[in-house]
Amino acid sequence: MKTQTENVIVTRDLRKTYEDGGVPVEAVRGIDFALTKGEFTAIIGPSGSGKTTFLNLMAGLDSPTGGEVELSGNLISEMSGKELSNYRRDHIGFIFQAYNLFPVLTVEENIEYIMLLQGVHKKERHERVMKILEQVELQDFAGRLPSKLSGGQQQRVAVARAMVSKPSLVIADEPTANLDSKTSGDLLDMMKKLNEETGMTFLFSTHDEIVMKRARKVVTIRDGLLYKTDESSE
Repeated sequence: MKTQTENVIVTRDLRKTYEDGGVPVEAVRGIDFALTKGEFTAIIGPSGSGKTTFLNLMAGLDSPTGGEVELSGNLISEMSGKELSNYRRDHIGFIFQAYNLFPVLTVEENIEYIMLLQGVHKKERHERVMKILEQVELQDFAGRLPSKLSGGQQQRVAVARAMVSKPSLVIADEPTANLDSKTSGDLLDMMKKLNEETGMTFLFSTHDEIVMKRARKVVTIRDGLLYKTDESSE
């Protein structure tokens, strides 16, 4: 089922209810949301607002109690098991606050890992890794292990890994949480530049003002509902 070609992800009346000691808790209470191609958007909200649950539902990491999640025209809310895993692998890039790099793999091996799972040929993997390393200004670090990199450099590797397979959507969960303000600013400037150059869609979950200031759109979640959306004047 295809809808608007410009919509990368759409949620319709999205809901998630948990059981807490036998008591139902509505974490997400019916959110309608759309993210168009090329957006650079931040989702914010206080602890317990449902922000993380909403992000996990959109990422296919959690299953909704009700409603739909459509990614690139396909209903991922109806997928499960291997189908969902493969679709997520091919269409979503993830950036985590803890970097989540494999410590025993080199920078190049970390970045090419998803492409390896996708069956991309070795020569093409290498070419794409070297190109994205140049874009994130780490072209001289391909053979290093993560332990030999700074926190900011590790997060740049994580950004490269998320983007190299050319996913429909890059989801960044608190990507600056472990970085100082200057490194965070530099990282966000780099990501915004990549967003502008590639047209790839970025969705952030954050508490960081540095991210919010650079986002073109800031979506606030409160009490499991979409509270408001602020557009940048840029």
